[in-house]
Amino acid sequence: MSTTAPSPAAPPHLDAGTLARLVPMSAAVDALEAVLAAGLDPAAEAPRSVVDVPGGQLLLMPSATASYTGVKVATVTPGNAERGLPRVQGLYLLLDGVTHAPLALLDGIALTSLRTPAVSGVAIRHLAVPDAERLVVFGTGPQAWGHVEAVRAVRPALRHVDVVARNARRVAAFAERCRAAGLSAAAADADAVARADVICCCTTSREPLFDGSLPPDHATIAAVGSHEPDAREVDAQFVGRATVVAESRAVAEQECGDLLLASAEGPFTMDALHTLDALVRGEASPPEGRPRLFKSAGMAWEDLAVAAAGYERWRRLG
Repeated sequence: MSTTAPSPAAPPHLDAGTLARLVPMSAAVDALEAVLAAGLDPAAEAPRSVVDVPGGQLLLMPSATASYTGVKVATVTPGNAERGLPRVQGLYLLLDGVTHAPLALLDGIALTSLRTPAVSGVAIRHLAVPDAERLVVFGTGPQAWGHVEAVRAVRPALRHVDVVARNARRVAAFAERCRAAGLSAAAADADAVARADVICCCTTSREPLFDGSLPPDHATIAAVGSHEPDAREVDAQFVGRATVVAESRAVAEQECGDLLLASAEGPFTMDALHTLDALVRGEASPPEGRPRLFKSAGMAWEDLAVAAAGYERWRRLG
């Protein structure tokens, strides 16, 4: 009789399609809000590690709770555009929080494409006017579409999307996708922000996308396109006008160019910054009569919260 211990089963691989079925956008928003409401402190997170490698960067994003530990390994390869390959690729490894046994592998890019707009959804749920109907989206990629889904998940009165991007063909296809989902949609220019209730900036731009004097005082902006101190999608004028929320003060002070550049130019100080966890727990309340800005750089706790939600649903479904 063999005394060799049986090999542990390989962890399941939750690919993009599986993750989308297990965790729809509304469930991802709820999972992120739940961990913040329960007391998770984003400020206690380990910083992401960025390692330069030939042709790009390697990003390592670990996080842990009492129940789960996880790490996302992602690569950023600018030259992949010419190869017809994704600029960002990666995997997520979910581990048991006590034994650290591997539980699941997830498609890292699908996870990022879900959790980033879901985090914006949490902020928009607490910042946007309840009857928000008009959305302006800058960009036509996966993050732009995810933000349409996130806004719709938390503001079901949404009825119209203005799409702003350089490529007319992609804009037309994106607008048609919105119409197929039951929304009205049109190609627009940056001045459309003057009529917006919610604005989502989902681009790789390093310069402001619109004139910050244009959005109305009731508007809410989610800016997610950059996590570099010298890049921004929103100008200093708007930042100075707005009530500003970020995931973490430390991350904002290191990575959020929209805020750092506005601070350097004078109309904003980091002392005025609110954090997302304080907003969710009712410890911060945005005043009336000012627009709101949520600046996101992305954090590892967000990946862990959504990965855990996907794994738990996978287990329940057998």
